[in-house]
Amino acid sequence: MKLPNTPNVTRRSFVASVGAATVLPPATALLANSAAAAPPHPHHDAAPTQPVYLFFNVAESRFIEAACERQIPADEAGAGALAAGVPNYLDKQLGGAWGAGERLYRSGPWLPGTPSQGYQLPFTPAELFHVALRAINQDFDKRGTAFADLSAQAQDTYLKSLEAGGQDLDGVPSAVFFDMLLRMTVEGFFSDPVYGGNRDMVAWRMIGFPGAYADYYEAIDQHGVKLERAPMSIGEDRHGHVHVDPEIPAAL
Repeated sequence: MKLPNTPNVTRRSFVASVGAATVLPPATALLANSAAAAPPHPHHDAAPTQPVYLFFNVAESRFIEAACERQIPADEAGAGALAAGVPNYLDKQLGGAWGAGERLYRSGPWLPGTPSQGYQLPFTPAELFHVALRAINQDFDKRGTAFADLSAQAQDTYLKSLEAGGQDLDGVPSAVFFDMLLRMTVEGFFSDPVYGGNRDMVAWRMIGFPGAYADYYEAIDQHGVKLERAPMSIGEDRHGHVHVDPEIPAAL
């Protein structure tokens, strides 16, 4: 998965197409593609509350916030990754059972594999992020600056250097780290808010995805009619409040 280089393809259009095609549950992907875009949410432009990170330390969170925002930046179409709470999603997933590698094979041997063999490193996702981020921040400390303090163009250049590979982040190949970071950023932007991202369901409103309605009984006989519903989270109560539950396994 690569960031777009074509001038006419924005990051937002890129992640929107990726989100609609691969991140949403298969049973609802067709609904997402055919539904009309919902009206703007009344809280769309509200300033996000300052997150409390339990997994990332201060230096790590500064990099993650800046890197996620460069991958899905805010623009005239809507909120970016930071306003959508994507770093909070990463923090919840990496600090939970998935980050601890509860479903990973952990007995080795740790040998280079082919792309078809998938992930072959000894690190759990949590260990991979801590190790890679420590190496990245140590590198920037030597430069006398921080990734978050770079210009947007310089941040893009650095992220593309990670994506290109060839860098060893204390045992973590930079391309592996970048790929996981990009995938989690897209997932956090489009996943159900119950996992900690997609604040106010901004991504679902952007693509017209209705979310986790229990049934569509009244719409069954309405053939050829656009589905227009305000999105609903699986963690939403009868008052419309979403309760974040990081223990619900996300489909990563």
